[in-house]
Amino acid sequence: MATDTDCLSKYSPNLVFVFKGAHVWKQMAEEDTLSAILNGCFLEVLKVGAFSEVVMAREKATGKMVAIKCIPKKALKGKETSIENEIAVLRKIKHENIVALEDIYESSNHLYLIMQLVSGGELFDRIVEKGFYTEMDASRLIRQVLDAVNYLHSMGIVHRDLKPENLLYFSPHDDSKIMISDFGLSKMEGTGGVMATACGTPGYVAPEVLAQKPYSKAVDCWSIGVIAYILLCGYPPFYDENDSKLFEQILKADYEFDAPYWDDISDSAKDFISCLMEKDPEKRFTCDQALQHPWIAGDTALCKNIHESVSRQMRKNFAKSKWRVSVRLRFSQLFNITKEKNTIFYYFLFLGGKKSHGVVCLSPEICLGYSCLITTSLHSKPLTPPL
Repeated sequence: MATDTDCLSKYSPNLVFVFKGAHVWKQMAEEDTLSAILNGCFLEVLKVGAFSEVVMAREKATGKMVAIKCIPKKALKGKETSIENEIAVLRKIKHENIVALEDIYESSNHLYLIMQLVSGGELFDRIVEKGFYTEMDASRLIRQVLDAVNYLHSMGIVHRDLKPENLLYFSPHDDSKIMISDFGLSKMEGTGGVMATACGTPGYVAPEVLAQKPYSKAVDCWSIGVIAYILLCGYPPFYDENDSKLFEQILKADYEFDAPYWDDISDSAKDFISCLMEKDPEKRFTCDQALQHPWIAGDTALCKNIHESVSRQMRKNFAKSKWRVSVRLRFSQLFNITKEKNTIFYYFLFLGGKKSHGVVCLSPEICLGYSCLITTSLHSKPLTPPL
């Protein structure tokens, strides 16, 4: 098995080791840049969060595509424990349905987490794009999530922020597996005392968290129940524009299987959800119990096409700007843009993009073409925008 030392030479001879507690991080000398380590093959921004960006790049030595979580150190002030906890969790786990941490780098201004690249898109987006979708499909998806979360729980890890946005498809293929991502709020049981911090995403958080009571890994099971509910009807079990009223619904576990949206859904599916969305965490199903439920382990999941109803509700309740993709141009902050990349960019901007306040809006087709072309054109003749 390759060690951190073995992996060092494939990136840069100027890297030195930095020890952070039990973790070994690779620190870039001042003259190094991430673009140099990656041979300048930065492709696109994948995600912009409150405290970090995730970008896609090509690894210098192997040509392998990776995702890089770029975290400004300014954003880490006062949150050092949180990022070290996330790294500790990611280093501990290895599962086929969990996005893997492959490496860590540190510069004077940034921390870079080199992550496994998943390219199949978010859960709801893929369902909406399908033409055929059944309970059985939903059951298979939830089985993968349960298997991965059961593994986390066996390792003493609680995710604490399970939601559709953190469930990604590994590849664009129809039979792609689902992957769990974003361990920023995860917690290892037995570290730092009893879990009581109110965290997570409104709508997916368990009642005991909102009640500010000590809680356990059962909060993840509740979240999986909420996700399963949405997968079968296209809308959330709890909703209100007013957060106080939303939280009141969750605290009471006040949800229903409304007609006509649930008329064609099996009683087994409803029972499965009820077992996970049980208000009392002591009575709530564990992941292991959920994996043995007939809707997951048996043949009670129906094969009737429910795509039209579910996708209509998903578009209505989880509308995203996927149809016009916003690509945030922040290349200059992290990478050296070559003149050639600029030329390619302006060519695609000419084809139909609109630039405003540093954000370029392109259609999905143009975004795909730009990503593919820039990958292959870095060593070829630059394009010239047509006049």
